[in-house]
Amino acid sequence: MFLSFTRSSAVLLILINSFYIPISKQSLQYSQNKMSNDEQHNHMFGQAWEGAPATFFMQASALRKNGHMVIHGRPCKIAEVSSSRTECHFVALDLFSGKELETTAAPDANIEVPNVLRTEYQFSYTDDNMLYLLTSDGSEKSDVHVPNGEIGDKISEFEEAGLEAIITVMSAMGEEAAIAIREAPK
Repeated sequence: MFLSFTRSSAVLLILINSFYIPISKQSLQYSQNKMSNDEQHNHMFGQAWEGAPATFFMQASALRKNGHMVIHGRPCKIAEVSSSRTECHFVALDLFSGKELETTAAPDANIEVPNVLRTEYQFSYTDDNMLYLLTSDGSEKSDVHVPNGEIGDKISEFEEAGLEAIITVMSAMGEEAAIAIREAPK
C-alpha cells in the first residue's frame, strides 16, 4: 500500500493493487475515543473502498482476454482481442446479461474499465424472487434477485434440501448478480 499527500492537498491517494483511491484528510482524522489498531484499519479501509470510483481507465493495448472493460456503458468481460498497429478490436460479454458486444479503439486510447467486486454471503432464504443473504457482520442483505438458469435452480435445490450455502455476488457499476453457489463449510 502506498500513501501520499502534501500539506496543501485536501485529498490522500491510496494505491491498492495499482488503483489510486482518493480519501479526504478529514476522513482520516479519527476521534478522541480510543480505538484499537484493528478497528482503525477496518474503519479507514471501509471508507476507502466506499469512495472508490465505479470505473478507471487503461490503455487499449494493455487490455487482455478475460479482463474487463466498459462497452456502450455496460460492464463486460473480454472474450476476444485482436490488435494491429492502428487499432484494437474487442469482443466482450456483458457481465449481467451475457449479451455479446464489440468495439474498436486506437491502441493508445484510454478505455474505461469497471471495478468488479466479488463478495461471498451466507444464504438465508428466498422470497418474492429476491435472495435474503447474511453479511459477515450478521446484517441481512435482500437486494439481489434470484438469477434465472442453472444458478437459480441450484439455489432452489439448496433451499428445498435445507442445506447451508455460500452465494457469490458480483457487483460492478451499481449492478449486482448472484453468480455462484456452493455448500457452506461445516
